[in-house]
Amino acid sequence: MDNTPTSTPFTNVVSSPSPGQPRGPMTPPLYPSPGPPPTTFTPQAHRPPNQTPSSAGSVGSHFSTPPGPPMFSSPIRPSLPFHATPSPPQPPPIFSTGSGSFPTSSPAHFMNGSTELPLHYPAGSDDSGPESPYVLFSAHKVLKRKKAANVPSLGFGAVVSPGLEIASGLEIIERDPYRCQNCGAYSNLYCEVLIGSGKWQCVICKTLNSSEGSYICTSKAELLSWPELATSAVDYVSGNRRPGFVPVPEARSTSPVFLLIDECLDEVHLTHLQGSLHAFVDSLPPTTRVGIITYGRTISVYDFSEGSVVSADTVAGDNSPSQDLLKPLIYGTGLYLSPMHASLPVAHSIFSSLRPYKLNEPEVSRDRCLGAAVEVALGLVRGPTAEISRGIIRRSGGNCRIVVCVGGPCTYGPGSVPASVNHPNYAYLEKNSIKYLEKLGKEARRYGAVVDLLCAGNCPVRVPVLQPLAKSSGGVLILHDDFGEAFGVNLQRAAARASGSNGLFEIRCSDDILVTQVIGPGEEAAPDSHETFKNDNSFHIQMHSVEETQSFAISMETKGDIKNDFVCFQFSVRYSTSYQSDVTRVITVRLPTVDSVSAYLSSVNDDVAAVLIAKRTVLHASTSVEAANMRYQIDERVKDIAYKFGSQMPKSKMHQFPKELQSLPELLFHLRRGPLLGGIIGHEDERSVLRNLFLNASFDLSLRMVGPRCLMHREGGTFEELPAYDLVMQSNAAVVLDHGTDIFIWLGAELAAQEGKSAATLAACKTLAEELSETRFPAPRILSFKEGSSQARYFVSRLIQAHKDPTYEQEARFPQLKTLSQEQRSRLKSSFLNFDDYSFCEWMRSLKLAPPEPS
Repeated sequence: MDNTPTSTPFTNVVSSPSPGQPRGPMTPPLYPSPGPPPTTFTPQAHRPPNQTPSSAGSVGSHFSTPPGPPMFSSPIRPSLPFHATPSPPQPPPIFSTGSGSFPTSSPAHFMNGSTELPLHYPAGSDDSGPESPYVLFSAHKVLKRKKAANVPSLGFGAVVSPGLEIASGLEIIERDPYRCQNCGAYSNLYCEVLIGSGKWQCVICKTLNSSEGSYICTSKAELLSWPELATSAVDYVSGNRRPGFVPVPEARSTSPVFLLIDECLDEVHLTHLQGSLHAFVDSLPPTTRVGIITYGRTISVYDFSEGSVVSADTVAGDNSPSQDLLKPLIYGTGLYLSPMHASLPVAHSIFSSLRPYKLNEPEVSRDRCLGAAVEVALGLVRGPTAEISRGIIRRSGGNCRIVVCVGGPCTYGPGSVPASVNHPNYAYLEKNSIKYLEKLGKEARRYGAVVDLLCAGNCPVRVPVLQPLAKSSGGVLILHDDFGEAFGVNLQRAAARASGSNGLFEIRCSDDILVTQVIGPGEEAAPDSHETFKNDNSFHIQMHSVEETQSFAISMETKGDIKNDFVCFQFSVRYSTSYQSDVTRVITVRLPTVDSVSAYLSSVNDDVAAVLIAKRTVLHASTSVEAANMRYQIDERVKDIAYKFGSQMPKSKMHQFPKELQSLPELLFHLRRGPLLGGIIGHEDERSVLRNLFLNASFDLSLRMVGPRCLMHREGGTFEELPAYDLVMQSNAAVVLDHGTDIFIWLGAELAAQEGKSAATLAACKTLAEELSETRFPAPRILSFKEGSSQARYFVSRLIQAHKDPTYEQEARFPQLKTLSQEQRSRLKSSFLNFDDYSFCEWMRSLKLAPPEPS
């Protein structure tokens, strides 16, 4: 990501004309739907001249109680609509909206003799491909018949990324939006406008609203000068309008960062950490303010006011710091947050002065006062003055990130747990620690601070204890093998990612649509946290933070048979930037309705449907026992889809899976056997972190975590995309497997024996891996290994065992096999080891289903 600050104010600013001012034409920006994944890739560093890169990847939950029995005989009707991401070992919090259905919308009223004037409606609006990068629906059409539409095994919904492109922004409107006075919806491009009176009809409740004369014009074409009537997604900016207004992109580079560093590390880990810290401060923009705190048994807060001299104030870590204890830090002459351009040499000196742990104590038993250290950092963020409004504390200076480098559990001071899980009081003390750290995270969020926990090393960090701190503040907890390269990249991306605070996410739908479940990074909003309207039936979700790397998975049903030709959906998010300006992002989508089941199935986006199903499933798989139950539910779900939408094969008890959903069952098979539900990850803490990450992750990362992407290296530095089958393990080839949080590079034995060629191939594969993950957060591990090595098991375990299928099926689903000679095919066949795992086709047949034919 480019962290270079820009000196220009908001880009793409559109100042809407005031009433009476002339309105000029405006060309609305286009949001094309992304195409299918390309089959050939060329890494930038190995691309032939004059060849342009292909775009990669197809772009693309109210929370409910766990699903009932796996036989999908009737629609799942969640009575409680919102789940936050679970935080083990506690069950996920459940919130009730208190209403199972929406009131009937108010009828439209046309007055003032304006009905004879033409209505605004965007000419040439195309509803066949309505997706924007911000909202991805599982189908581009909605079934009119309730019984056919509400088949829970397939389901209908959307993945919404309200914080996407928060740094670059959208069409920006520097005024307040026009909202429906009945339901609170925003005016948009699908509204009907009476151009004679300037009144507009709400697409949600059909109420006629005033635009205070702003929409009065002589022709419909003039309405396109209003961005909200011309594009599907806009940003309204209010609050900070003084001269020199800081643009949204600079929120990425100017939010202060507090680094909290574990000083109980052994020499090897400390050496790696120092390298990552040096690289981190070198990567920061010069205006970024950084504070450095180390913690062990005591807390050292480094002071940058002494020029080139390194000095620190020390605070005891055995108890929560009192206000009297923090006063010298807050009101004294010390400088604990300093811009990098003034303090870069001092920061390097601090990192170089860190020393390894000297006492003879096991890593897990060393005193770490992590909770007290976060409290000290939060006290410095809070500062001497604060303004409390609607339960939210605002102060000048903006948001702050507290990034904690963790090498072991919190074993000292507030929030501590015993070093040994066999301690007789461990369960009680763990419960108290979780409660304290969750409260601390919520306190951080009130002051606009996000706490990220970057853990590394071999020492158990007690994930169930630390997870609530990160989650409740809006941050993340990430596990690393060591403090090396991957840790350093995540350290940089954690501090640099753009974000907003005090986010409020709202969902509004046509009366025909019922939102049944939402999964994502938030919790049900308090009634006093948002404006209220007379008939507002929207769902309000308080977001912990608003970031590009997040998404919500929203499940929906139809309330009854739909009579209209279209249904509308409006998603809005309000948040504050680092400079206390308020941004309201509004995204409106309209989908056509159809009677034909075949037309509906043809409009299904398999990738989005698979991600929605995966998030609903993983939500209820917080333990290994629950994960096993969810694997069984996947089996029953696939069978039910085939029974409801497929057909029975002639003279057979088997059902044919619907051909329109060709890639869906294979993605669900990957989900069933992969790290989210399967057993290929060793420790439950790792699975817990992975599941929490997945439930909040963006669509692109979520899709890769469900189904890996497989790319085989070709001559000339290009890559061919192939199914993630074990048939790719050809001895003369190199393969890149992207599984979201991990990217694996596999070199065949025959290729690895050719020293020069294998080095060039490996370099090309590493370049591709870096390009695939250059904006991903968390940054994935990139592991490379040769055929037959012990580490290759990580790669092999994520591939479908297609070598067990008959030759004709192998060739139909993996056409590249036909290009091999008979000798190469014989060598490939003899290289496989037989496991108990099903191949995809064997799994489908075990369910009495015929897999969909490959295209």
